Amino acid sequence: MKRVILVFLLLAGCAMDEGPTRESGQIVGEIGEPRNRARLHTELAALYFGRGNMNVALEELRTAVRADANYAPAHSMFGLVYMELKESRLAEESFERALRLSPNEPDINHNFGWFLCQQAGREPESIRYFLQAIRNPLYTTPWRSYSAAGLCSMRIDKPKDAEEFFLRALRQEPDEPISLLQLGQIRYRQGSMDEARKLVSRYNRLLTPSPESLWLALRIERKLGQRAAERNLAIELRRRYPDSRETQALQRNEFD
Repeated sequence: MKRVILVFLLLAGCAMDEGPTRESGQIVGEIGEPRNRARLHTELAALYFGRGNMNVALEELRTAVRADANYAPAHSMFGLVYMELKESRLAEESFERALRLSPNEPDINHNFGWFLCQQAGREPESIRYFLQAIRNPLYTTPWRSYSAAGLCSMRIDKPKDAEEFFLRALRQEPDEPISLLQLGQIRYRQGSMDEARKLVSRYNRLLTPSPESLWLALRIERKLGQRAAERNLAIELRRRYPDSRETQALQRNEFD
């Protein structure tokens, strides 16, 4: 789930078969102007980050900031890499530098908000950065930040705030998967089984069902007295995720 929320990777148009490529440690087709070089290497860093190659991502980012030390997306990308490496101090310093250079950039605000949400006791701070991202009228995916704000609100036991954030996300993007699943959980706890069923069913049609989504769907059908549907979901949960915590709960008959 983390990557779903965290990464829209700041940069568009990153494709390995287009634009620059590596050859003997050099960039083929590299543009000479400093800002373009910084952008180019930051895009490459994003690609390597997405593939899990953090060492090469860091190398590309160091090259990017040597070309242009004031290129905010490079510092934000540093923040993402250091966050993945559990280097919290370096991640925070990188995000803060990026925000000093570009305080209204929505992706930077979003990613710093998500970083704060992972730090125990700092979840309330994160909401401010998600809302700052959303306020930018040029932000093309504000539902990501509403969804992230909902998750962080759940972590600090503010279900009403979380519910509102998830609803806002779904008004803007009806297929936003995290909001579908999390709002489905909220509706289940509220006893609104028909709505919970619609939300989790939509999630399971959009994505490969997760242990969490199958377990929620199973418990909804159990509450509704639909034993055949419950049995089918139990079979699917055991088959797909035999070692999951949800399967273990099923085996212990711990439904709530």
